[in-house]
Amino acid sequence: MQVDARGLSISTDRADAAACFDDLIAGYLRQRRDTPARLDRLLAADPDFALAHCMRGYFAMLAFKQASVPVAEEAARTARTLAGDATPRERLHVAALTAWIAGDLNRANRLWEQILRADPLDVVAFRLAHFVNFWLGRPQDMVASVDRVLPTWSEEVPGYSAVLACHSFAHEEAGDFLVAEPSGRRAIELDPGDLWAAHAVAHVLESQGRRSEGIDWITALAPGWEGSHNLQHHLWWHCALFRLEYGDYAAVLDLYDTRFRNLEAPLTVASPDVYIDVQNAAATLFKLERLGVDVGRRWEELADKAEARIGDCLSAFTLPHWLMALTATGRTSAAERMIAAMRIFAEGEGTVNGIVRDYALPIAEAQLARASGDHVAALRLMRPAIGGMYRLGGSHTQQDVLEQLFVDSALKADSIADIRLALERVAGLRAIPPERFIGWRDALGRLVAEDAG
Repeated sequence: MQVDARGLSISTDRADAAACFDDLIAGYLRQRRDTPARLDRLLAADPDFALAHCMRGYFAMLAFKQASVPVAEEAARTARTLAGDATPRERLHVAALTAWIAGDLNRANRLWEQILRADPLDVVAFRLAHFVNFWLGRPQDMVASVDRVLPTWSEEVPGYSAVLACHSFAHEEAGDFLVAEPSGRRAIELDPGDLWAAHAVAHVLESQGRRSEGIDWITALAPGWEGSHNLQHHLWWHCALFRLEYGDYAAVLDLYDTRFRNLEAPLTVASPDVYIDVQNAAATLFKLERLGVDVGRRWEELADKAEARIGDCLSAFTLPHWLMALTATGRTSAAERMIAAMRIFAEGEGTVNGIVRDYALPIAEAQLARASGDHVAALRLMRPAIGGMYRLGGSHTQQDVLEQLFVDSALKADSIADIRLALERVAGLRAIPPERFIGWRDALGRLVAEDAG
């Protein structure tokens, strides 16, 4: 029996496997591109290490892609076979993976929190709970989780900066900016290459309208992202959002083509349909088109990928983005097939199935109505879902594109009540008023004209 870098027992007798495990977790926490290669080295060092196979399953599920599920299933079977000699903590990990594969994310989260109550330094359980809570739209659970474990951590414990980054992001999403920003900045002082910490502070700056600071923050940190994975694309998307607010559309498109949707970049070539990249791209194109910007044929490659992913509903928040691409390119038949597949998925009993049923499906159907020019129907379909669409996951900043989807139809239907509703929702989510965001000025202008007239 060995121990990991945080002093937790791990069921391998090999010192080299323990070192490989620590290296793997460091790569995972620091968003390193070579994390899969680190996992391969761990499995080679000890093929009978149950937690290593569990990590393989976790990484497959983190892709939120149906094609990756068989990899996770195989890893879970192997881990269960080997778990007889595993620690109780490791067996809980295998159970959490099994629950995740079965679609029961609520049970997986309960198991991770059970692990953390006994072992608050289990950074894998902590980071997975943080991640899943984020994609289930549960910022208060993110806050509760990190606030419970943080007192046990210190700067002497490997991975502390990653926990601080999560502390920052969780509190930002809960609107606690004065708590969030210092944690994120301290995490960057400890590890300048921590993308999640950079991301958390970028969110604070965006929410507070500190755009020039945001651009400087991202561009100053970017040289330290060499060797990182696709989260760097998302940070460049944040930079594009700051540029968008200045009306610098040429800069936004340049960042699109060179930084976060460069189709020739090695990261994109290796994984051309990663959910976060698709969300970045579709949201940008949608917002630009609302502002009258010609985006050329950029929707086409997204629509091609959307057609290839019909029936894959594991990432609920990505589904409206796929529909944006299909409707923007006039692929009505493909959009209808995607919605039909969503209906079938929604009949399942998993955690995400219910979210697709209650929120993704109505929004998708509204998108189809909007594409046909029936904005009254789009509003009718989407209105019941908007109050809970945060459950699709994503940050307040990411969710803004869905808010704009609703207000766009409200403006085109000339529905003052819905314009007012949309503006009130955004005002309640942001630290600064809607008129300070370029995508909301037309709605505010329409409402002011109505109230004055």
